[in-house]
Amino acid sequence: MDRGFLVWLLPAVMGALLLSAGIQDVRSREIANWKNAAIALLAPVWWLAIGLDPWPGMALQLLVALVVFGLFVGAFALGQMGGGDVKLIGALSLWLAPLHLLDTLLAMSIIGGMLTLAMLAERRWRRGGDAIEVPYGVAIALAGLLALREPLLNQFTQ
Repeated sequence: MDRGFLVWLLPAVMGALLLSAGIQDVRSREIANWKNAAIALLAPVWWLAIGLDPWPGMALQLLVALVVFGLFVGAFALGQMGGGDVKLIGALSLWLAPLHLLDTLLAMSIIGGMLTLAMLAERRWRRGGDAIEVPYGVAIALAGLLALREPLLNQFTQ
């Protein structure tokens, strides 16, 4: 199979998986493990498609993703995030170069903050109710979709 085709196909599959994960998180406040696994398992195929060298490229991708996953496991342990959200962030981290990952994490936090504020405002407008449970998978998915513009739209500048 032509690597050029994979450079277009894999981000499209990734986008569909992210969109599906975000929708599922809104509906059920869960993200299926198979979606996170698919995103993570497609990352090495992506690395090969873009010509990433095993050393240090692939090793660095894996190391950065493990560090990010570890940090968010801490948030899970503190009860601040769900397990599916943490797995989705870890899987997404495998796909993004370190600098793009930082941009994505920043976008994710801004989107998540706006989503939280909107849910708090909605709760206040309804005058009470249970504590809000923010579907943070939506913020992760939207930030990931924003990150996909890089490989799709900027591949001609390399």
